[in-house]
Amino acid sequence: MCSFGGDSVLVTGSSPFLVAEDEAAAWTGRPRVPSRRWAHEGRITRHGGGPGRVRHDPWELPQKTADDAGETGHGPPPLPERQAVA
Repeated sequence: MCSFGGDSVLVTGSSPFLVAEDEAAAWTGRPRVPSRRWAHEGRITRHGGGPGRVRHDPWELPQKTADDAGETGHGPPPLPERQAVA
């Protein structure tokens, strides 16, 4: 069970659970731009294309965190894929 924007969603099956860019931004606590950059750099997978049709797998994204005082913070960004050394 996970929550996006106050809605709880049950995740089952082996196919990826995909969310829109706005929902991915809410999950990370960041604007939409970092997820676009991470996808361009190959750090996360971008599914679909075109305005309003891009989806991301939230399990590839860092979840925002909250401390005991309720202050929210950002998790670490996804690591880039290692390039093979020739």
